[in-house]
Amino acid sequence: MQKTLVLGSTSPFRKELLERFRLDFIVDSPDIDETPLANEIPEDYVLRLSLEKAKAVAKRQPDSLIIASDQCSILNGVIRGKPENHENAIKQLTESSGQCVSFLTGLCLFDSSDDSYQLDLIPYFVDFRDLSATEIEAYLHAEEPYFCAGSFKSEGLGVTLFKSMRGDDPTSLIGLPLIRLAEMLREKKISLP
Repeated sequence: MQKTLVLGSTSPFRKELLERFRLDFIVDSPDIDETPLANEIPEDYVLRLSLEKAKAVAKRQPDSLIIASDQCSILNGVIRGKPENHENAIKQLTESSGQCVSFLTGLCLFDSSDDSYQLDLIPYFVDFRDLSATEIEAYLHAEEPYFCAGSFKSEGLGVTLFKSMRGDDPTSLIGLPLIRLAEMLREKKISLP
C-alpha cells in the first residue's frame, strides 16, 4: 500500500511547484512558531523549521510521507523573513540593492510510519541590480510580494530586479527545491516520470 503524500505547507507557490511532479498529494498546514532561537545561525534555523513543520503535520497524518520546507534570506549575516507589508518590503529591497543576497531553503521528507526522515539544505544566491526608489515602488505595486522571502517573486517580475542568480536548483528560490525533492522521493521508491 502506497503512503499518502502530504505537502506540509499552505504556500500556493510550494503547492504549484509540487504539482509539476504530477503526483497525488494533500495539503496540511504545519502551523508552528517560526521565531528564530537565540544565536541560531541561518542554516540551523531553516533545517530546524523544516523538520518541525514535518513533525507537526505527521501527528495528524499517519502512514504518510510529509514534505516540508522553510526558507530565509540572508544579507550581511542577518536572517530576513517575509516582509508582510509594503513598508518592510521597501526596506528589504532597498537594503538588497546592489548586494548579493543568500537564500537558504531547508527541505525535509518525513515518513510518519516510522519517524525516519531525510533533511537537506539548498543554497541559492541572487545579485541585485542597483535599484532606485521608483523601481522598488513600481515593482511592489505590480506584484505585492509581501509573503515572499526577500520581497520578490523570481518566477514573476522579480527577476527584473536581478543582475544574476547562482545555484544548483532555481526552484529552491521559490521555496521547494524540486531537484533534491525528486531524489528524496526516489529513495522512498516513489516513481517519477
